[in-house]
Amino acid sequence: SVSRTSPNLAFVPDCLPPDPMEVEELQHFVSNSKRLFVMTGAGISTESGIPDYRSEGVGLYARTDRRPIQHAEFVRSASARQRYWARNFVGWPQFSSHQPNTAHLVLRNWEQLGKLHWLVTQNVDALHTKAGNQRMTELHGCIHRVFCLACGDQILRSELQEHFEALNPTWKAEAFGVAPDGDVFLTDDQVRNFQVPACRKCGGILKPDVTFFGDTVSREKVDFVHQRLAESDSMLVAGSSMQVYSGYRFALAAREKKLPIAVLNIGPTRLDHFASLKLHSRCGELLPLIV
Repeated sequence: SVSRTSPNLAFVPDCLPPDPMEVEELQHFVSNSKRLFVMTGAGISTESGIPDYRSEGVGLYARTDRRPIQHAEFVRSASARQRYWARNFVGWPQFSSHQPNTAHLVLRNWEQLGKLHWLVTQNVDALHTKAGNQRMTELHGCIHRVFCLACGDQILRSELQEHFEALNPTWKAEAFGVAPDGDVFLTDDQVRNFQVPACRKCGGILKPDVTFFGDTVSREKVDFVHQRLAESDSMLVAGSSMQVYSGYRFALAAREKKLPIAVLNIGPTRLDHFASLKLHSRCGELLPLIV
């Protein structure tokens, strides 16, 4: 059974309720799958109150001129790191409190039932982990972990929050809107005096264990996901337009292997012209209807 959670629809584009024909088609697709490969994107987490970037009207790109930090900028610029971490420090309590929604719980149940062979998420929010999925790869890492660029030492993001608080006992700033990566909007004046700790082991630069824009996913992780796809007999994409190539490459590989592909996403995707099935519904509304 799946416990129903009240969805937060502030960042979910408008769409019609699931059509009974859509439900029947997805039911047929899932029933025929023995080793289902699932890839999720930001659209599965919007119902947990986390905005995405690209959704029409409600995505971050549509509502603001805010753009995510680039990998090269973070590595090169101390002021960019200061700005990133100040914003992330303010946004962390809210971002880390988000909980899985019904769609996450359905996929957890599919795994427990042996239906889901492997889950790949493009999200960095840890909601699939919180839901209990274990047969899973976080393609772009997880914002709940931090590592040193010099020595590779890892710490939990919650632990780093304590270091921030100790270094900045009187620093305060009010958050105005949280981004998909836990960032918030602050002015340059607000972040100017924020102190950023270095790695406690070697003094190196601390970075979230996520793939920033402009960076690449490791070859080892890509090869591992390709192996899991090779063991699968079908692919379901849930809540992703697949605009980012790091995820899209696996859909191309699935097409090359002639695997049936179902896409569940509000709005167009890069897969629409070759998917076996395209569904325009909320993940948390349609997935629970599948037995």
